[in-house]
Amino acid sequence: MLTTSSDKQVFPSLEFIGWYTVAPKPTARHIAYHEQFTGYCSTPLLLVLQPSLSLPGGSDINAQSLPFKAYEPTVEIKERTSRSVFIEVPYNVETGEAERIAVDWTAKGGGSGTSLESHLQTQRSAVKMLHERILLLVKYVADVVAGTTKKDHDVLRSLAALVASLPASENKAFREEFDTEYEDVQLTAFLSSLTKSTNILNDLVDKHIVLTANREDRGGPRRRMGRQGTMPEWGDRLHG
Repeated sequence: MLTTSSDKQVFPSLEFIGWYTVAPKPTARHIAYHEQFTGYCSTPLLLVLQPSLSLPGGSDINAQSLPFKAYEPTVEIKERTSRSVFIEVPYNVETGEAERIAVDWTAKGGGSGTSLESHLQTQRSAVKMLHERILLLVKYVADVVAGTTKKDHDVLRSLAALVASLPASENKAFREEFDTEYEDVQLTAFLSSLTKSTNILNDLVDKHIVLTANREDRGGPRRRMGRQGTMPEWGDRLHG
C-alpha cells in the first residue's frame, strides 16, 4: 500500500509508522518499495498479510487467528558487503470497544447486508466445501476400483462406517413414510390457505350487507308488500 499526500490531510493527528502488503514473505522487491517510505518514518514497519498461511496450533492466540507477520528493516553486513534485509519482530494486538463493535457489525453484514445474508453465505461456503470433499472421496474410491490407486484399508473402513451412518433414504418404508408426512404438510398448508380465503370472503359479504343497509336507510327505493306477502294491485298502488 503506497501512501499519498491526502493521507496526512485525512489523519492529521496520526503518524506514519509503516505499510502493508500481501505476500508469503518479504522479497527484494519489497525492499525497493520500502525505501519510498523512509521520508515519512526513519524505520517504517512492514506488515505482511498471509491469507493462505496454514498456522500450527499453539498457545499464542495471535499466531492462531491472525495470518500476518511484522518486519522491520535492518542492515546486514556479509562478506564486507552491506545489504538491507527484513527481520521478523514480535507484536501484540490491542483492540478498543469501538473497534470490537465495528468488527462485529461488519461480521453481521454491515450496511450492505443483513445478518441473514451473512449466515446464508457461511452456509453456502460450508456446503461447497462439503461437496468438494465428497467429490474427492468419490474419486478416490473410483481410482481404487480401477486399480490406479493403492488400497488403504483404514480409509476404506472409515468410508464404509460413514456410509452406514447415513440415513436410509432409499428404503421403501422410509420413502412411504416420507411421502405421507409430505402430503400431510401440503394438506395442512392447503387447508390454511382455504380458511384464510373463506375468512376474507366472509368479511367481504359482511361489508356488502352493511353498505346495502345504509343505502336503504337513506330512503332508497323499496317495494311494499301487499297482504299475505303478495304485490299490491294497480288500484291499491293508486289509492295507497
